[in-house]
Amino acid sequence: MSEQQIVTPFAKSTHSGGASADECVEVAQTADGGRAVWDTEDRARDTQFHDPAAWGEFLTAVKADTFR
Repeated sequence: MSEQQIVTPFAKSTHSGGASADECVEVAQTADGGRAVWDTEDRARDTQFHDPAAWGEFLTAVKADTFR
């Protein structure tokens, strides 16, 4: 199984403004426990893949309000 294999459906955050909002990102889990992220406003862009450690660091920074 590839580390970048997406194993869950993409989902929008509940903070994105609802199912009709096109101004957010969607996130899915990958086989290695990381995340795949894509921009719903610009669907032509490639999906970004983040390993579990990088995703954890991102979440920690967002929760601590230190993400800049």
